[in-house]
Amino acid sequence: MLNVALKMLIGDKAKYIGLVFGVTFATLLISQQVSIFIGIMSRTAGSIYAVSEADIWVMDPRVRYIDEVEPMRDVELTNVRSVAGVEWAVPFYKGLTTIRLSDGLTQQVQLIGVDNVSLIGLCATMTMGEPQSILKPQSAIMDSNGFKFTWPGQPFTLGKHIELNDSRLIINGICDAPPTFLTFPIVYITYNKAMEVTPPQRNKMPFLLVKAREGQDLQQLKQAIKDRTGLQALTQNEFAWRSINYYLERTGIPINFGITILLGVIIGAAITAQTFYIFVVENLKQFAAMKAIGFTNQQLFKIVFTQASVVYVLGYSLGIGFTAFFFFMTKDAPALKGFELHWQVMAGTAGLIAVIILSSIIFSLRKVFNLDPALVFRG
Repeated sequence: MLNVALKMLIGDKAKYIGLVFGVTFATLLISQQVSIFIGIMSRTAGSIYAVSEADIWVMDPRVRYIDEVEPMRDVELTNVRSVAGVEWAVPFYKGLTTIRLSDGLTQQVQLIGVDNVSLIGLCATMTMGEPQSILKPQSAIMDSNGFKFTWPGQPFTLGKHIELNDSRLIINGICDAPPTFLTFPIVYITYNKAMEVTPPQRNKMPFLLVKAREGQDLQQLKQAIKDRTGLQALTQNEFAWRSINYYLERTGIPINFGITILLGVIIGAAITAQTFYIFVVENLKQFAAMKAIGFTNQQLFKIVFTQASVVYVLGYSLGIGFTAFFFFMTKDAPALKGFELHWQVMAGTAGLIAVIILSSIIFSLRKVFNLDPALVFRG
C-alpha cells in the first residue's frame, strides 16, 4: 500500500512539486514572520532585560512603558533605600538626546546614565575597552551597532569624539548591547555625567533600580515601596510586559504582522487544498480501480494520508530549513540582530501546517469515498 501511494504521488511530478512548494512557502512565511514579530516585541523590553541585576524598577505612577520618562525628585532615592527589605537602590537615567560629530553632523542617540559606583545598568559585554573606562573624565561607551550606524564603514576605534549639549565626550569603550525597539545608537555615561550634560530642569531622575534582600518577597516589597513613596514599583517581568503590551495596543505592528501571517495561511491552504483536489480528481480512475478490486474507504484514506504525510514532512522541513538559514545568514545584520527561530514557533507552525494538510485531505477525499467502482470500466 505504501508503494502504491508513493508511486501515485511521485508519478505526477508537477503536482508533487506544487504540493511541496505550497507547504514550504506557507511554513517559511508563517515561521519567519512570527519570529520577526516576536523579535520586535522583545526589543521593546530589551532595555529592561539588559539590567539583569535589578529586581524592581521604581518610577513615576504615570509611566506606561520604558521609553516614557516622567522624572522624579532626587529625594526619592533616599526614601526607597529606607524601605525595609531593600538591599540597594541606585538611580538610572534613560532618555533621548542629540550628539554632534566631529564633521558637524548630528545623530540622535539613546543616552543611558549608570550608577557611578556600582555601574549597574552598564552593558556587560565589551567589544573594545574596559567597563571602568566610563569613570574617566568626559568618557562614554557606545554600543557596537550604534558605532556602525554613526560611523558607517569604519573599523571599531576608541577615542572618537562626540559633542553632547556643548560637552565633549570621548568614546573609550564599545560594547555589545542587546538591541532595543528604538534603533538609535546607545551611549553610556555615568549618572552624574548625565545630570551635567542634559538640559537643566527641576527633576531629572527617570528610574530607580532596586535589589531585594535575600528571601524578600518581591510583591510585598513592591507594596512597601508604593506605600512609603507613592511611586510605581514593578518587577522586571512586569515592567517588560507592560512595555510590550503598550506597543501591542498602541501601534499597528500586530495588525500588519497578523495580516502577513494570515495571508501565509490562506495562500498555503489554498495552494495545498487546490493541488490536492486536482491530484485526486486526476487519479479518480486509479482510485476506482482500487475500489473495484476490493479496497475499502479506510484503505483509500490510508493511501491519501500517506501521500499527504510525505508532502507535509518534506514541505515543512524545507520551509523551516529555509527560515533557519535566513536567520543564520542575517544574525550579524544590525537590523535583525537578536532575531531567532524559537522552538515554540517551530511547534506552532508544525501544528498549523498539519491542520492545513488534514483539511486538504478531508476536502479531497469526499470524491474518493463517493466514487463508483464502475468508473474504471467506462471509456
